[in-house]
Parts: sequence; structure tokens; C-alpha cells
Amino acid sequence: YVDTDTSKDYLLLTNKFHRLKEDYEPEDLEKIKNWYAYGTDSKLRKEAYEQFITLYNEAKKDGQDIIINSSYRSYQYQEDLYNRYLTTKGQKETDATAARPGFSEHQTGLTIDVTTYGANNDTFEATEEFTWLINHAHEYGFILRYPKDKEHITGYLYEPWHYRYVGV
Repeated sequence: YVDTDTSKDYLLLTNKFHRLKEDYEPEDLEKIKNWYAYGTDSKLRKEAYEQFITLYNEAKKDGQDIIINSSYRSYQYQEDLYNRYLTTKGQKETDATAARPGFSEHQTGLTIDVTTYGANNDTFEATEEFTWLINHAHEYGFILRYPKDKEHITGYLYEPWHYRYVGV
């Protein structure tokens, strides 16, 4: 692996081969109001947060409710999550579904996992909100990061709820 080039700002690459240092934390993280996210500790980088608010409002006009259920994660948080998955899922399944600490896009402060009322990760793809995001997320700078049938490229199973901000 190599260290992520954090000078790339919104285009920095973090994946199974590009690692963030343990102490990396974006300087412009903003607390997400619970109007837009589950939980009270959600954070996102300033521009990504502003664009999400615009996305949220436009989706709302079209009758869609898109809610953040995971955003910035510290190295330590990801380490705890990864280790918890290891004990319940084993190494192979954990590596297909969860990033190792330092290799998580969530640590960039540019990634969100989303849902809608009454949906979960297993059912989100069947929602109107998912269809809306597929058609409009890019207009606000977000991309579906782990698309279907791209596991051989991304190294992760399909995640219809996982969006990465790359800029408008």
C-alpha cells in the first residue's frame, strides 16, 4: 500500500491500496444537524455538507427523503468497527464489506452512507430515493462509490447506500 496524497483535497484516493495516516482528520469537518442525519455525532467536510443540504432539499421537492446514517469516521472508530466485524463475520467477509482502519473513505470526511424511512442496507436499492440518487447525485458532486458488478475493481461488495463527494 501507499500513503494517500492528502494534497488532492476532494479527489484524494483512499481505498484498499491507499492509506490515510492514523492521525488524519480533515480540518473543515462540520457537525451535521440531526435534520439531515441519524445520530448526533455525524460530521462531514464543509463543502460536501453544503452540497448534501442542497441535494437533500432538491430530493425533498421531488418527494424523496434521503437521510445520512453514517459519515465521517475516525481511524479509531473504523478500527473498532472492523474488529467487531472480524469477530462476527470472519476475515474474508469482513474484508469484502468493511475497510481496514486507515483505508476507509469515511475517514476523509467526504463519504456518506444514506437511507430513507423504513429502509435498511438490504432494501435501500428498491426505494425511490435510490433511483433519485442514481439520476441526480452527480449534480451535487456525489458518486455511487461501490456500484453493482464492479467488485473486481473496487474490492468491495455492491453498496447502493455508499456515496462519495468528489466535487461538482
